[in-house]
Amino acid sequence: AWPKRTVRLIVPFAPGGSTDAVARIIANRLSEIWGQQMVVENRGGGASNIGHHEVVRSEADGHTVLIASLPLAVNRFLFPSLNYDPIGDLAPVTLICTYPNVMTVPNSSPAKTVQEFIAHAKANQLTYASSGNGTSVHLSGELFKRMAGIEMTHVPYRGGGPAVNDLIPGRVDVMFNTIGTALPLVRGGQLRGLAVTTAERFFSAPDMPTIAESGIAGFDVSSWFAFFVPAKTP
Repeated sequence: AWPKRTVRLIVPFAPGGSTDAVARIIANRLSEIWGQQMVVENRGGGASNIGHHEVVRSEADGHTVLIASLPLAVNRFLFPSLNYDPIGDLAPVTLICTYPNVMTVPNSSPAKTVQEFIAHAKANQLTYASSGNGTSVHLSGELFKRMAGIEMTHVPYRGGGPAVNDLIPGRVDVMFNTIGTALPLVRGGQLRGLAVTTAERFFSAPDMPTIAESGIAGFDVSSWFAFFVPAKTP
């Protein structure tokens, strides 16, 4: 007899980003299947650590679920201490998907290709936005800086939604955003997509090149979403 009541799906980011969007699609479908509501709760901040800790300290009865992504794996290496153990305090349930990111710039940017962006970055002091420290969006930017031989200032946000809100008007210069958030904005003409971060082109955007084929050989970044529950959940 489970679930016996409403199930909380904790999103460790602010509303409006790709994690939030995926969570709401899945929560709606699971609510139909279970006959009990799965309600999305956004607990953004702390590079997703606030949301992670909310699940860890919840009762281990299956009625609190975390939708996690790359920060769950890497935060232990980015912070001197955490108030939870990402391995010992959480149990994995299922992988949801893997996906690429998209290198996106405002329409006001002079860069229309990856190489034009690199030249622009070498001549100017640029910023890149992310949905928080330790996300694939953040680490894609760091890897790009290193492999392209450029410098940019990282501007972390509480989620992808707030970051995109500053990217569109050009308050930040570039974002390696998740494809679920970036592609609709590129197709809608609100942002310019330069390349995808994976080694191969994305099947839904076959005309968009990869960063690797745009001159940064070997560049390959993808991320994932998965469900986790408190470790002692039956």
